[in-house]
Amino acid sequence: MVGFLWPAALWGLALVAGLAAGVAWLSRRRVPRAWKHPWAAEAEGLSRRQRHVASLLYLGALAAVVVGTARPVVAVRLPVRDAAVVLSIDVSGSMRSQDLLPNRLEAAKGAARAFLRGLSPGTSVGLVAFAGTAELLHPPTRDHARVLRTLDDLSFRPRTAIGEGLLEAVAALPGRVRRPGSGFQLDASAPPGTVVLLSDGRSNTGVDPLEAAEVARQQKVVVYTVGIGDPAPRDPVWTIGGPLDEETLKEVARRTGGEYFHATDSAGLSKVYRQLAYRVSWQTRREELSGLAALVAAVALVASWWAGSHAYRVL
Repeated sequence: MVGFLWPAALWGLALVAGLAAGVAWLSRRRVPRAWKHPWAAEAEGLSRRQRHVASLLYLGALAAVVVGTARPVVAVRLPVRDAAVVLSIDVSGSMRSQDLLPNRLEAAKGAARAFLRGLSPGTSVGLVAFAGTAELLHPPTRDHARVLRTLDDLSFRPRTAIGEGLLEAVAALPGRVRRPGSGFQLDASAPPGTVVLLSDGRSNTGVDPLEAAEVARQQKVVVYTVGIGDPAPRDPVWTIGGPLDEETLKEVARRTGGEYFHATDSAGLSKVYRQLAYRVSWQTRREELSGLAALVAAVALVASWWAGSHAYRVL
């Protein structure tokens, strides 16, 4: 959609319209030879059609000048440069629950596929699975098809360690190095990093999720958290495991500058992931088109002169 930085300048189009009306009036009247111009009805050497073309081109040039003065801008969707994101997915036993069909884990796989399809081609994406421990299944890569195939390897495991799932994802991002006993090291040239973490329960082992969130913040990683299932289980839908710990997921997102999302069905979960794919790998930038308007004006002016050059007569 086109907007304008100086919209008041568009009132100049009213002057162009007035000039057009004046030209139309003059073209129907006789004017002295000394005042003949490209649009005069008595112009010699031009057909009526040629006179109209010359007139329209000249007026179009003036209109383009007015539009350029108003500084038109358009929103352009561009990929985020060097963006990298890691999907961290809960594969604990509670992901067998069937409140999301066919079960929570299969719904999460489907949402991850929607996410990968929505990414810009230049975005690197990796995959982490966590339960009682966390495992990097695929490091960030621009070969999204390979990550898609890796999704098929997700399988159920016992317990839930949300903090470990987050730390493993942060360590997988480019420019972040996890050194045993000395914590993380951040490369000064590290590109923007994002983690999308999905869980359906409460952390019951490993590092505290809020401590992991603090590490992510220090490593300049934005974490978006996604909760599935209900904080209070519903009957008669078959579920296992404890309720969703929304408060912790919300706080993890808040501390890292991200956002928390909640989904109660498979369609809603896929929608959330599509939105996140757009957010982390695309950016909308406003580009000014004044230069293009000036070019259009110049071309139209030259074309008008060429079309009406045979009409000029000087006494």
